[in-house]
Amino acid sequence: MKVIHLHRDENKTIQQAIAHNRQAQRILYEKYSPKMLSVCRQYIKDVQHAEDVMITAFMKVFTNLNRYENKGSFEGWIRKIMIHECIDFLRVKKNFISHNNIAEVVSNEQEAALETQEFSVDDIQYLIDNLPDGCQTVFNLYAIEGYKHQEIAKMLNINEGTSKSQLAHARKLLQNQINQLKANENGTE
Repeated sequence: MKVIHLHRDENKTIQQAIAHNRQAQRILYEKYSPKMLSVCRQYIKDVQHAEDVMITAFMKVFTNLNRYENKGSFEGWIRKIMIHECIDFLRVKKNFISHNNIAEVVSNEQEAALETQEFSVDDIQYLIDNLPDGCQTVFNLYAIEGYKHQEIAKMLNINEGTSKSQLAHARKLLQNQINQLKANENGTE
């Protein structure tokens, strides 16, 4: 019974936020901003830029709150807005690397089975942050968010082959970084 009560409280807060109640908007912001900053950081390396994008995205959340149809999770709805805002930011910054020739990077899904059990979440985030922006974005959308290449291509205005090659390139770069870290830890380099 308590779970239903909490859900009703959130629905009530959402309705108040739709009516431009600043207190309700603040409650939603404070509840979801830590997670959403983390989402933005997956796509944008610079913390200040990630915060700016998150704030801009929250403005879109509050502006379009009346479009939330109570289908699926509210957090998931916000997350989609955050991801799209990050992509828009990266588009404006023109940080995408476009590989129109798939032969440049071989797309082999089995190529890079990342051995991450030895690394902390911060270590993994650091490795992902070192990827070129285009590779990082495709990697995050595919490996973390679970989008398919067709969906990624549509989101980023690239062809599906480019998405696949960016993922393959990201995996190859991550594997190289992991191998380098292991070599450094083992003292072989």
